[in-house]
Amino acid sequence: MATFVTIGYGDRAGHDRTPEPVRNAAHAHDKDLLRAGAVIGVAGEPVQVRNPEAAGVRVTSGPYLSSDLPLAGFAVIEADSLEDAVAMVSPSPCAVAHGVIEVWPLGD
Repeated sequence: MATFVTIGYGDRAGHDRTPEPVRNAAHAHDKDLLRAGAVIGVAGEPVQVRNPEAAGVRVTSGPYLSSDLPLAGFAVIEADSLEDAVAMVSPSPCAVAHGVIEVWPLGD
């Protein structure tokens, strides 16, 4: 079994224009993933941490990366393959509500 980090991007406009039954099914699916052991969270406000050459920590408010859609949340899931991980997250809110979910395999 491999571990994957998923990053969901989406905005309120995409969420709101998705039919309510589809949204409800997507949120129910996330609850199923939680019950199956996934770690899921909504993204809060980030900070950037730098410590060049271990000479002193600098913290800056805000994200380092930018995207067309706001970052909505993260999940850590276990799956047998990348294809299985994609199948696990494809019914999730960001994927069905006009957003996107990145699936990142974690290496050793």
